[in-house]
Amino acid sequence: MPVHVDLSAHDITVPVVVRNAPPGRLYEDAVTRERAGIVSSGAIAIRSGAKTGRSPADKHVVRRPESEGEVWWGPVNHPIEEHTFLLNRQRAVDYLNTRDQIYVCDGYAGWDPASRIKVRVLCARAYHALYMHNMLIRPTLDELERFGEPDYVIYNAGQFPANPLTAQMTSRTSIDLSIERHEQVILGTEYAGEMKKGVFTYMHWLLPGRGILSMHCSANEGRSAGGGAGDVSLFFGLSGTGKTTLSADPARRLIGDDEHGWGDDGIFNVEGGCYAKCIHLAAEKEPEIWRAIRFGTVLENVVYDPATRAVDYESSAITENTRAAYPIEYIDNAKVPCVAGHPRNVIFLTCDASGVLPPVSRLSREQAMYHFLSGYTARVAGTEMGIVEPQVAFSACFSAAFLVRHPAAYARLLAEKLRRHEARAWLVNTGWAGGAYGTGTRIALAATRRIIDGIHAGALDAAAVSRDPVFGLDAVTRVPGVEDRLLVPHRAWGDENAWREAAARLAARFKENFRTFADQAGADVLAAGPA
Repeated sequence: MPVHVDLSAHDITVPVVVRNAPPGRLYEDAVTRERAGIVSSGAIAIRSGAKTGRSPADKHVVRRPESEGEVWWGPVNHPIEEHTFLLNRQRAVDYLNTRDQIYVCDGYAGWDPASRIKVRVLCARAYHALYMHNMLIRPTLDELERFGEPDYVIYNAGQFPANPLTAQMTSRTSIDLSIERHEQVILGTEYAGEMKKGVFTYMHWLLPGRGILSMHCSANEGRSAGGGAGDVSLFFGLSGTGKTTLSADPARRLIGDDEHGWGDDGIFNVEGGCYAKCIHLAAEKEPEIWRAIRFGTVLENVVYDPATRAVDYESSAITENTRAAYPIEYIDNAKVPCVAGHPRNVIFLTCDASGVLPPVSRLSREQAMYHFLSGYTARVAGTEMGIVEPQVAFSACFSAAFLVRHPAAYARLLAEKLRRHEARAWLVNTGWAGGAYGTGTRIALAATRRIIDGIHAGALDAAAVSRDPVFGLDAVTRVPGVEDRLLVPHRAWGDENAWREAAARLAARFKENFRTFADQAGADVLAAGPA
């Protein structure tokens, strides 16, 4: 039976509190109270309301003297006064107290016992409770009895809007973080990903203060010939670049698909589950993710046949951002506990919508820092509200939307760890080739998998390269199983002059973006950018 919890410290007085309920109970409530459906695989399918992606423009951080000097203020972290935060918090609490029952999900963030925090989610939807049951690290019954006071609390009243007349509010949606109170308040959006990313944002603040690099990346581990722990790879990239898909490799053990820390003893997953995009999902292309969609999995905003309950993974009638949230142990070869040693390969994934970057390049340490700070990619359809086709973007540390400190703080930690542990760095383009979006074609997943396999096998460490004349990248020109022509962009285009013009335009965008970091990056890193 769920363990009783006293919520008086959170000002919650609801008569029925459902704490850490098993998936079966949450299924029942989601079906009977929230119009969810159970699909043929046994997963539950549900809608997230009007918002089907994150709302980054509505993210706020409380400005306080204790932390304001270390927060990266600007378009990512919009400051609000504590009084505004408390008004929104009270609005969320008042809404939760109008419900006949609410849900509590207590769990952990961080598989490293020395670094993990206790997280409490207070919400009014069974769907949100099941989602966070999957995404947090699930405590045992004994741990739940001894859980005590949480380190971080999320008040999710997403069904209830923010008051746009409140000072510093710009819409009816508000996602507010108080570093000092260790709290997040959600109003005006029912998209479950705001909770997951709220935890990650807080860890982005907390971990670097302990000398641990917090990273928006997936990770997996191979095995040595003797059967022991082998090489570890990190995959950095924004949603839609392939982090989840490429790390779910049947030949390797999955450590995690999205959020990690890198400390003195190695890496660890922050989460207890995976949140995979499932638009165009097919068993033959992504069998590990396909098999993970079963009882207990939350399918968000998918279309399914009401008679057969078969999911149409090709349909984007609701959104391109269809998602599946499942416990990490649903991946057959997941490594649990989700911890590993230091990485051998650090792979930056970029979805290049302009189609000018090589499919794979070896990076010097200076180039690694340049591309980490740049975080170039395309935001793909559906990951944020209003994105319907790829848009060129630069996201510092491949994680700008979730950074709390200045990007240079994370870059310094990465540089130190690359140097100390002699990790190799790669830039892999999972975007377009032979032309930009609309004229070229998306690089086939099978080709990218062969590139990643070549990196893991060590086959590309000393492979022949061609120096890119615009970006200075050492493009690998021979990958087993990949057409040679694809690996050199101007050959894939067929018209070298057209490629040079497009490359020059993108290089100018790189230079303009990097002005933000030029004074802190150093001359060597600055010189590692485009000519």
